[in-house]
Amino acid sequence: MIPAGEEIEKAKKEVEKYVKQRIKEFKNLRKKNRTVFDFRPFVDIEPYEADIFSEACFCILTANSSAVMGIKIQKEIGIEGFKHYTFEKLFEIIRKKGHRFAAQRAERIVKLREKEEFLMKISKEKDGKKAREKLVKEVYGYGYKEASHFLRNIGFDDVAIIDRHISRFLFEKGLVKPRKTITKKVYLECEEALERISTGMNLTQAKLDLYIFYIKTGKVLK
Repeated sequence: MIPAGEEIEKAKKEVEKYVKQRIKEFKNLRKKNRTVFDFRPFVDIEPYEADIFSEACFCILTANSSAVMGIKIQKEIGIEGFKHYTFEKLFEIIRKKGHRFAAQRAERIVKLREKEEFLMKISKEKDGKKAREKLVKEVYGYGYKEASHFLRNIGFDDVAIIDRHISRFLFEKGLVKPRKTITKKVYLECEEALERISTGMNLTQAKLDLYIFYIKTGKVLK
């Protein structure tokens, strides 16, 4: 088995420029409440604009789904669509893209509109872990993974996104004991393992996640 550090170094050599580009896009979201995402050559989709609220919606869409599907839906709905489309219109777009939980996700997006001001306040926080606790408490449909995903995607560097790709990597490398369910305790255990890797390799959690995601999927997405 290739050691974790060696595999991450190999990924870094292959896609460092794309990871730097993605981090810049994330930082722009936090700084300007606007960014242009360009996922080429990993997804055949034209660059599109996003804001902080639409990114919060994207993180709802990717739960129990895929980043590629979330990207395609985010592009089609657009910034204004997430803020103003009716439940029925959101449902129809999400359903047509093949999402298994179209009605539930449309409902959560509509409900999230009540938290738009709160999300903007969260973007000004300094500490990602403290911000995550507030998100999990306040945002319907956000667990640790979704809250961490949102924070990373708007420019925070200090939280880990423990999805199935990242947890599988940690389990396979023997860095965390394999579990079938990612409870809060397991999530934090995985995050600690990633913090040890990121410290040892002088990488932020945000960059490390993108490299491991690339190792498991062959794509640099978000």
